Amino acid sequence: MKQFEIQSFEAGQRLDRYVEKLLRGASRNFLYKMMRKKNIVLNDKKAAGQELLQAGDVIKIYFSDETFEKFAQEGKKESSRTAGDSKTVEQKGPMPQIIYEDGDILILNKPSGMLSQKSAPDDFSANDFVIGYLLETGQLTEENLNTFRPSVCNRLDRNTSGLLIAGKSIRGLQEMSAQLRTRDIRKYYLCLVKGRLETEGYLKGYLKKSKENNKVTVQKNKFPGADPIETAWSPLKVMDRATLLKVHLITGRSHQIRAHLSGIGHPILGDYKYGDKGWNQELKAHTGISSQLLHAWEVILPDGRSFRADPPDTFEAAINYMKGSKNK
Repeated sequence: MKQFEIQSFEAGQRLDRYVEKLLRGASRNFLYKMMRKKNIVLNDKKAAGQELLQAGDVIKIYFSDETFEKFAQEGKKESSRTAGDSKTVEQKGPMPQIIYEDGDILILNKPSGMLSQKSAPDDFSANDFVIGYLLETGQLTEENLNTFRPSVCNRLDRNTSGLLIAGKSIRGLQEMSAQLRTRDIRKYYLCLVKGRLETEGYLKGYLKKSKENNKVTVQKNKFPGADPIETAWSPLKVMDRATLLKVHLITGRSHQIRAHLSGIGHPILGDYKYGDKGWNQELKAHTGISSQLLHAWEVILPDGRSFRADPPDTFEAAINYMKGSKNK
């Protein structure tokens, strides 16, 4: 018999989901059969599987050691193939900065050049940083990762820096993800764009992403397969050749800010996918900057708490160059 006590960070998930993660090598039908036969019980009582687990709940699994290990080990192999092992991947660049932490969430300042989540087993992502941090600080154990993996709740492009929200617990993941979906969490970005934008602006349109080239198309009117998008901005610093904008990301679609601003003739400096090639090459030649100057600057939670992350030094370098390049 194996016994598991639910920790506070695991609370809130369904019993069947918990057992499926614990015994990934077993089929769902098999696990439900074991619950019906009381080979899997919750607090010494027969369980249906839909029960929401609470901290302190005890799950007992009446399997032989051989059977339990067979299903658990098969699941670990599959989990390793899909999620990777954050402890074996070396990160050579800068690491995220922790802006805020409580029992349920972390808010990070992700550096430009780091993925939010893995796209290949050898990647080191912000997600890996979160898991590694919680393991190193003793807030999680390797065994805990069998049934719960902390995760970032929103994503940023690899070369976009700034604030990421991560769930340390099931409750944190569920609440933050829900509030992001309903737009109850407000998100503001800083970006440096080509040309002068002297007044506040608002754009509404439709966006569709191509899987073939990982690029989006934005149009003013609705078209097949496109999602509605809304972007608002206000200028913070207007120069002769560029403007520093504060952008309110009302909807959070892939590449939305980059494509939306490019579509009105004000691409983000350093953006080689949607930007002005000549400007980008000029900026790189004089400052060394080779990625988009887009930074997730501020998040405001529904309870009114706000968190900010200072933009990277590349912003100051680009602004200083633009101030001194009036006649170029």
